[in-house]
Amino acid sequence: MTDTTLNFLELPRVDPAKLSVEERVSSYREIYGTYVPKEASLQASRCLACGNPFCEWKCPVHNFIPNWLKLLEEGRLFEAAELSHRTNSLPEVCGRICPQDRLCEGACTLNEQFGAVSIGSIEKYITDEALKAGWRPDLSEVKPTGRRVAIVGAGPAGLGCADILVRNGVSAIVYDRHPRIGGLLTFGIPPFKLEKSVVETRREILEGMGVEFRLGVDVGRDIGFDELVASHDAVFMGTGTYRAVEGGFPGERLPGVHPALGYLISNINQQLGLASAEDWVDLRGKRVVVLGGGDTAMDCNRTALRQGAASVTCTYRRAEAELQGSRRDYKNSVEEGVQFVFNRQPLEIVGDGRVEGVRVAQTRLGSAMRRGRRVVEVVPGTDEILPADAVVIAFGFEASPPAWCAEHGIELHADGRIKVSTSTPFQTTHPRVFAGGDMVRGSDLVVTAVFEGREAARGILISLGLHEITPA
Repeated sequence: MTDTTLNFLELPRVDPAKLSVEERVSSYREIYGTYVPKEASLQASRCLACGNPFCEWKCPVHNFIPNWLKLLEEGRLFEAAELSHRTNSLPEVCGRICPQDRLCEGACTLNEQFGAVSIGSIEKYITDEALKAGWRPDLSEVKPTGRRVAIVGAGPAGLGCADILVRNGVSAIVYDRHPRIGGLLTFGIPPFKLEKSVVETRREILEGMGVEFRLGVDVGRDIGFDELVASHDAVFMGTGTYRAVEGGFPGERLPGVHPALGYLISNINQQLGLASAEDWVDLRGKRVVVLGGGDTAMDCNRTALRQGAASVTCTYRRAEAELQGSRRDYKNSVEEGVQFVFNRQPLEIVGDGRVEGVRVAQTRLGSAMRRGRRVVEVVPGTDEILPADAVVIAFGFEASPPAWCAEHGIELHADGRIKVSTSTPFQTTHPRVFAGGDMVRGSDLVVTAVFEGREAARGILISLGLHEITPA
């Protein structure tokens, strides 16, 4: 077999083709294409197979990246898919939406001088193409244990938990108030980053593995949490964080001001045919100002452009280099026409009965905080008004624990996040209730929610006295 260890010297990094800006802003299609088989194999062959793979350690689920890259290089697609699923329940999703530039690809040994291996695009390719070719997870050796676990929330954490449970013979029944699975994968992340057919395909896969979904069921209203606890051997909570962080400045309640998540959900519901006319936030023809610099802000920027906004301006109180979100999404926002205004602190949303603009002031960095990041200070006398017909506030999300936590002795942190054990992974202060994802960690990445859901499933197996079956 030919040694391809030094392929990176002759093969530059080549990403899949991307739609032109004109095509991108005129539809909600995913903007990135995919490799053809030869391209995928060649790009995988650029991997150095490092003895201490930094990419693997930087990945929150610790994917066996060099190993499945090698399998793909050798044309062993199904084996690559099996190995990818050993560590990740949603590889085709993470390949699309993970900020690889800050994670695996950012840690790639080749990154600085030669261009990182295109890990994310290859991860997406492996599962997409394996599924098209007929690959499915093999659970033929799994023996039912007779145990049942209720999962509240069909988002990334809940799906990760269900995946591990059914692979170990435990029935997983997933409850969600929405008509589709995915949580924010479906109702928060725009289709131009993650087409909803991808999530629906994952639903088919999970149902084929034995996961049962009970959708349109609001736990606490349609079925009591106490009933779930009584009728199952354990319960996993993965309901995420949905309460928007507010700015605390005047004008936030003016007509024309929209919380980011509500705006994104309304647009996706419109795309899916689930929204009524009065629920849809349509920003066509409007001058839009988005406040915030994270991934959600970028999603709002790009959604407004696709709705036909007259202009989109995004303000961030720090410098460009300190943006918290994906650099890829920021670059795409710039390409598509978003105007960024950095080092601006919003002070007030102004308007007479409706939004007319945002009063902002210039900022500078002050003394360092405990973790080293410097405090943002407003520069006196630098106020200005950014004209706006609509404002979207994207300052992040906080935990919104359900009322049944207190009723069942499930303790919370001061900020509303659920307390979990370190001895039995992700067990709450109620011995039969487990939790993971954003409602435990705080608002974070999809991949970290997947990891915590999977780890919580392992905690459940321990609590039930079951030995985890590790795939060969």
